[in-house]
Amino acid sequence: MSGQQAEPEHLLTPAEVAALFRVDPKTVTRWAKAGKLTSIRTLGGHRRYRAVEVYALLEANSPSRRADASALD
Repeated sequence: MSGQQAEPEHLLTPAEVAALFRVDPKTVTRWAKAGKLTSIRTLGGHRRYRAVEVYALLEANSPSRRADASALD
């Protein structure tokens, strides 16, 4: 085994994700149940979300990206 450890993945709480999207934390939970976001369960049963995935979804849904996409139509 090498002496290097992998850097831990940055996870966000439902409240942190909700604040980024300006929605209620229950909405984030519904997104996870619908398969729009991947959730990870902690040992205590709480949901956590991969920051990389959340920021990618946020970028894909940003108003400037939608405006750029509609300009292509």
